[in-house]
Amino acid sequence: MLRLIDVAKPAPGDDDVLVRVRAASVNPLDWRLMRGKPWLTRLMIGGLLKPKITRPGADVAGVVEAVGRHATRFRPGDEVFGAGRGTFAEYACPREDRLALKPANTPFEDAAAVPVAAITALQGLRDRGRIQRGHHVLVDGASGGVGTFAIQIARSFGAEVTAVCSTRHVDTARTLGAGHVINYTREDFTQSGQRYDLILAANAHRSISAYRRALAPHGIYVIAGGGWPQLIQGMALGPLLSRLGRKKLTFFMARIDKADLELLAGMLAARTIVPVIDRRYPLCEAADAIRYLEEGHARGKVVLTVEP
Repeated sequence: MLRLIDVAKPAPGDDDVLVRVRAASVNPLDWRLMRGKPWLTRLMIGGLLKPKITRPGADVAGVVEAVGRHATRFRPGDEVFGAGRGTFAEYACPREDRLALKPANTPFEDAAAVPVAAITALQGLRDRGRIQRGHHVLVDGASGGVGTFAIQIARSFGAEVTAVCSTRHVDTARTLGAGHVINYTREDFTQSGQRYDLILAANAHRSISAYRRALAPHGIYVIAGGGWPQLIQGMALGPLLSRLGRKKLTFFMARIDKADLELLAGMLAARTIVPVIDRRYPLCEAADAIRYLEEGHARGKVVLTVEP
C-alpha cells in the first residue's frame, strides 16, 4: 500500500544535492520493491519481511535548492535530472555524481523519463553488447521505457534496428527509427532464420536457448529486463553457455554514471533521443501510476508531475 503523507523536508548530506522535484518517472523496480515478489527480489533489494526503502522513486528532474559541503558541480537554481532514492516526493537528495544539468529545451517531464531507462539501454548496447556501426540489432520489448530508448540509441550508433513489439506499438517503433518491426503476436523471431549481431532483451520472455538460436555466430545476447525465469536463466546459464561457443549471453543491471547522464543530456538537447511518455499522473496518484505500469501495457514511460 502507498500513502501520501507529510514528512520533514530532507537535508542534503555532504555529497548530496537538495532538489525541488518537478517530475519523476516510474520504473519496474518501484513495484518490485513494493511487492517483494518473487522472493529473490527481497534478497537483491533488501528487506525480507518489509521493504528497507519505504519511499519509492529513482528518476528525478527538478531545481537545485541547496548543496552539501562537498558538492561543487551545481548551484541553487540549476535545473537538473538524474537518479536518487525516494524521488516520489516534493524534495529529494540525490548524490551529486548522479545528476546532470537538464537541457534548457527539455521539459522536466521528459528529463525525468530518461535516467534509469535510457542508461540501461545505453550501457546494454554499448558496454555489454559492444554495438558497432552496421550491426543488425534486435530490441525485444521495444515498446517499453528501455526499449523505446534502445531503438533510438542503437540508431545513433549506426546500427540496423529490428523492434519486437505488439500490434498497437508497431507504428511507434517505426517512428522511433526501427528499420524492421516484428509483431510478436503474429511472428516468432527466434524461428524466422534471421540472425542478429546483438539482441537486447528489454523484456525477455523466451528461453535463453531461443535467444541464442537467433544470434549470429559471434552475436551477443544482453538481458536487461523481463520475467524472473528468464532473468534467472541469464544469471545462471549465461556464463556457462558463453564459454561453450562464440556466442555470448549476459545479464546486467545498469549503474547510474555521471558521464553517461551528461552524454544523454547532449542527446536530449540535440533530440537524438526523444522520450516516449504514455501517461502523466500528479504525485498524489503515484499508486495509480505504479499500478498502471505493473499491468505491463505502458508505451514508453509513466511520469509523475509535481507542481511548483
